Amino acid sequence: MIPQAAIPPNPPPSHSEIFFPMNDEIPADDAPRDLLGDPVDLAHDSWGRPSFQKTEENQETVRVLKAAGWSNERIARYVGCDVKTLRKHFSLELTLATDQAEAEALLTIHRRMRDGNVSAANRVLALAEKGKAAPPPPKNPQPEDAPEDEAPADPKLGKKERQAEAAKKPTGSWGDLLQGNLH
Repeated sequence: MIPQAAIPPNPPPSHSEIFFPMNDEIPADDAPRDLLGDPVDLAHDSWGRPSFQKTEENQETVRVLKAAGWSNERIARYVGCDVKTLRKHFSLELTLATDQAEAEALLTIHRRMRDGNVSAANRVLALAEKGKAAPPPPKNPQPEDAPEDEAPADPKLGKKERQAEAAKKPTGSWGDLLQGNLH
């Protein structure tokens, strides 16, 4: 048995305890910490220019202006952002603006027709007739005297296709190649 006087009351910390503190020495808060145990600064918004804030008002503005036929550059100037920022935050509004505006207008006219508005009913009937119209003719109609079974003519070949075809057809003989008589 070791006498009590031989063991110091508080032994000095080992080297690993000095350089690598134990978990109970780090305060137990919920703040994220880096690998060294230091708190991480999450206030990235305070660095540089503030990021663009998308609002419902901006969304509606972009949708209406795009449906009216404005260019992306013009809309970005009006909203107060760059064109890339506009495409990043409002891509859905930019692609669907015309369809959404037309759908809202049709639904409004249809509701007014149900409420008994005669001019709205006439407008719905005109739109229905427009929807029943014959489809437009094809862009490249075939002549009536051309047989349908016949394959279409070869399309125009590009530069690389012409070179590949020319490489398949030799222009001289082996003798010309060996003597260096190329044209």
